[in-house]
Amino acid sequence: MPSALPLADPAPLDGLLPASAAVGSTERDFGVYLHVPFCRVRCGYCDFNTYTATELRGVKQSDYASQAVMEVESGGRILTESGVPSRPAATVFFGGGTPTLLPAENLVRMLQAVRDTWGIADGAEVTTEANPDSVDAAYLAELAASGFTRVSFGMQSAVPRVLATLERTHDPERIPFVVQWAREAGLDVSLDLIYGTPGESLADWQVSLEHAISQQPDHISAYSLIVEDGTKLARQIRRGEVAQVDEDHQADLYELADDLLGTAGYDWYEVSNWATDVAHRSRHNLAYWRSQDWWGVGPGAHSHVGGVRWWNVKHPAAYADRILAGHSPAAGRETLDAATRETERVLLLSRIREGIPVASLSSAARTHVAGLIADELVNAKAALSGTIELTRKGRLLADAVVRRLLSDSPAH
Repeated sequence: MPSALPLADPAPLDGLLPASAAVGSTERDFGVYLHVPFCRVRCGYCDFNTYTATELRGVKQSDYASQAVMEVESGGRILTESGVPSRPAATVFFGGGTPTLLPAENLVRMLQAVRDTWGIADGAEVTTEANPDSVDAAYLAELAASGFTRVSFGMQSAVPRVLATLERTHDPERIPFVVQWAREAGLDVSLDLIYGTPGESLADWQVSLEHAISQQPDHISAYSLIVEDGTKLARQIRRGEVAQVDEDHQADLYELADDLLGTAGYDWYEVSNWATDVAHRSRHNLAYWRSQDWWGVGPGAHSHVGGVRWWNVKHPAAYADRILAGHSPAAGRETLDAATRETERVLLLSRIREGIPVASLSSAARTHVAGLIADELVNAKAALSGTIELTRKGRLLADAVVRRLLSDSPAH
């Protein structure tokens, strides 16, 4: 969740959506994202909408769960009054920040509000992110008992020097313990990794991958480090205090991850995500890539329902003011036109293994398929069967593939 909010139309104080949001809604899944914007420390690379205790301007973390519950309840009313049929949540995801900085009972209250307002579908996926140093066995057991099904630990690296560059505070030796506690509670486990940290070697990255694999999680995410303007890391690189991120080196790191994870039985299903099997793919994240509907709760959270997208005010103080006044916390909104929705469809579906049906592309886009196959960016067998699926080379050059598929000019 980038810290900068996009420019768009102002959102109405009552939060009501246009009639177009309801069209086709029964054919789409509905999910809920709950943003918990608190962190103990701000990591130097982080551009997410998060706040440490000294940045809260009088807002109390202890009040946040009640405010989030109020937004969930108002969200139920807004969808109903906007004519959007009620659907139980197929997925619920607590992200941040560090959701597990709050007491477990706070997360349980927020989940119960989702259950009371929209219902939770049978077999729903309910995930929280967690730092390894922010939970213990009792905490995880309490979440599991309340309906959580999955936990995603921010491991990032197993190499202390790399963690220090990222300003992560946890001890990598704690990872086996938190994974064991999650397993004992009956939770599925995902481990999140970051590659391309300045100074990280192939050997360092291999240590992290092998350590993650040895824990036998159900799911592993590996994200390339992106240096965002305005972050501490960007300033350190500009001053020459740490090395610039090298894109060719990052590509080598990605290929190593794909090799080691594939050998260990993890199958890629999205450019940055691997799972042991289809059942353990992140259904919540897949809903984003498939342009399904979701309500985002909390400061800076983004929502999408039927081609209408909006985002909340960023600071927890501004968010609390809006919620306590009975107003929608939305800061801005846009209704996507057909061309924008098609662009996003191609951009998002291209990233996942199920890919894009060739028949759904424009006639100009279809003329580029043969060239993409020849350039080894698209799986030839899949394309001939009617689906655009990226090869590993294509995953590394995904933006270039999308540009060609969205080109108005046919291939020559």
